Amino acid sequence: MKKTYILLLLTLVLFAGNVFAGITIKGSTTVLPIAQAAAEEFMDQNPDVDISVQGGGSSVGLASIIEGTCDIGDASRSIKDKELVLAANKGIKPKAHVVAMDGIAVIVNSGNGVGNLTIEQIKDIYTGKVSDWSQVGGTGGKIVVISRDSSSGTYEAFNELALKKAKVRNDALLSASNQAVVTTVAKTRGAIGYAGLGYLSEEVKALTVNGVECSKDTVLSGNYPLARPLFMYTNGKPSGDVKSFMDFVLSAEGQIIVEEQGFVGLK
Repeated sequence: MKKTYILLLLTLVLFAGNVFAGITIKGSTTVLPIAQAAAEEFMDQNPDVDISVQGGGSSVGLASIIEGTCDIGDASRSIKDKELVLAANKGIKPKAHVVAMDGIAVIVNSGNGVGNLTIEQIKDIYTGKVSDWSQVGGTGGKIVVISRDSSSGTYEAFNELALKKAKVRNDALLSASNQAVVTTVAKTRGAIGYAGLGYLSEEVKALTVNGVECSKDTVLSGNYPLARPLFMYTNGKPSGDVKSFMDFVLSAEGQIIVEEQGFVGLK
């Protein structure tokens, strides 16, 4: 009986050790498809490495790096000064790795006749100055504003690039992920939202912004006004399996995966 108990205890200890032996990735829902696809391919090539990938938003990814609960924190925005202070207080040194480029596409319901909005018009819609499609060249009807929640890096980037840090209107409907925004806009007449380039589908209509289409070419050229880099953060310079994985993501093969997920590769 005593031997059985000891063996069981040893088994549980070994099992617990194996749970935490791999690479843990958390954060941005925008970067999530890249991280998932890259992790699957990397594990196929390296069967001895386990990778756990979770979403939650950019703030979750950066907080997890700071708290030491993940090896890689995905983010669709740069780390904030206040986050750097928190990290320094804990002895953490967040290191940013740009893994892809992205365009924040402004999307509307497929039945919407509007094809283009200026940055100023987008700001007016999201801050409440404009509430009807007739005010921006449409045939009329209430504008239903869909936004990401404040933990989202996409929200942070859109707020800075499009809204110039102005406050989003109080009646905006908040969504927890890019896919949730696309789904809501697709089902809601009069809706407008925004999502990463990799989430565009035939369900919704992507508008041109200042007359420029959101595409890989316009993001790379810098012509699209809502372009931004996508990041993976590590605690200092990565080593071991984490370094191998980061090298893979940034390799030619990894950047093909980025492109396959609908984002813009660096190479």
